[in-house]
Amino acid sequence: MEIAPGIRRLGNGLVNVYLLEEAGSVTIVDAGLSGYYTHELPAELAAMGRTLADVKAVVLTHAHSDHIGFAERIRRERQVPIRVHEADAALARGEVKATRDPAGMKASSIRPALLGFLLYGLPRGGMRVPPILEVATYGDGATLDVPGSPRVVLVPGHTAGMAALVVASKDAVFVGDAFATRDVITGATGPRLAPFGADLGQAFDSLSRLDGIEADLALPGHGQPWTGGLAEALARVRSLGRPGRAKAA
Repeated sequence: MEIAPGIRRLGNGLVNVYLLEEAGSVTIVDAGLSGYYTHELPAELAAMGRTLADVKAVVLTHAHSDHIGFAERIRRERQVPIRVHEADAALARGEVKATRDPAGMKASSIRPALLGFLLYGLPRGGMRVPPILEVATYGDGATLDVPGSPRVVLVPGHTAGMAALVVASKDAVFVGDAFATRDVITGATGPRLAPFGADLGQAFDSLSRLDGIEADLALPGHGQPWTGGLAEALARVRSLGRPGRAKAA
């Protein structure tokens, strides 16, 4: 699916992977589900007039399993380097396990929307995610030497190394799971914190690191593209209140 000139998305909006093209070369932002490698990835590359040979890098916004899906395979088979924030490198390599904020994991979490999310992921390898044996790391504030030249903004909370990637040439920011436009547990839509984060309060507070960034297009890991500007998206997330605190009147 074309999102904007030079940006395409894999998936139906539940688990997103983005292709960022510049001068005929491609950066993959996040690696989604492992099953995408066989069908969705070749099809979207072909729609761009590109092939796997044009993929120069995979940049992960963070290292949760639904964002690293085919990363090890494309690294092993195509020697494509995988980049992740230094604080998530151990998680990407499978040396540590992801943690979850108990505030986001309640008995009421078992809902039809979550079951739909799981049923979408299972046949696409959602439960078979190999660790990435070799990763290159980046730090906060870096401008990466990959197609699109994304600038890194660390927004910890969802994971320690959750990073947004600002691509000024496309007027876009890939927000990963700093916020979502679809809650995969409840099915609610619109900008909101993504569930399954390590520290939801920290994730909320870290949104301040995105203030002042001008981008019309915000591209989340889960949900549809937000075209109303990053500032408005952040305002809508904040309007829902900080997790663990009562919403202000």
